Amino acid sequence: MTSTTLTISSKTYSSWALRGWLLCKMAGLEFEERMLSLDDPSTRAELLLLSPSFLVPCLEHDGTSVWDTLAIAEYLAEIRPNAGLWPKDRAARAHCRAISGEMHSGFANLRSALPMNLKARHPGFKVWAGAQADIDRVVSIWKGRFIAYGGPYLFGEKPCVADAMYAPVCTRFATYDVKLDPDCAKYRDLMLRHPFMEEWKMAAQSEEEELEELDVEF
Repeated sequence: MTSTTLTISSKTYSSWALRGWLLCKMAGLEFEERMLSLDDPSTRAELLLLSPSFLVPCLEHDGTSVWDTLAIAEYLAEIRPNAGLWPKDRAARAHCRAISGEMHSGFANLRSALPMNLKARHPGFKVWAGAQADIDRVVSIWKGRFIAYGGPYLFGEKPCVADAMYAPVCTRFATYDVKLDPDCAKYRDLMLRHPFMEEWKMAAQSEEEELEELDVEF
């Protein structure tokens, strides 16, 4: 029996849970999932962006609890140094940390205007100006990484921490029919077709609980 547990909330709605889960998968870590109910007040606060801090996902490994997504990334990189979660090159590693940190702390307009919902599709969705500025910044980050590191992922041939951090944005761009240039659309589709993402999306479709506030018609 594994001694490792990852506590997550909804696979349909939680971008942070997806990030932590992807990082564990990318690290090759065997773990059990512990799902929180949407009826839990702290879970609803997280998903509705009403909480100032998130305690989910939380990784419990060999007696250590780690609950911040970037902290989970650093922890996994230490216990799985050969997994390649961070780029080997020092400059690339610094860039990876920078854009991962930017996603970790920013893009509030994008989060609120285009909430993650893997069961929804909104063709022709109207993106308001504040969210569009965030989208433009994401596109700029992605294109800059493709130019610098050649793709197909943000830092080359293999997905890393940055790809896990931006994976929920790929789902949002698909859900809300965000128009992208060919290079960014190709990256979005590459991420959405990744086996780990396919596994997550399939599990999300089987979830019975729904968060009514995120299932409204736009």
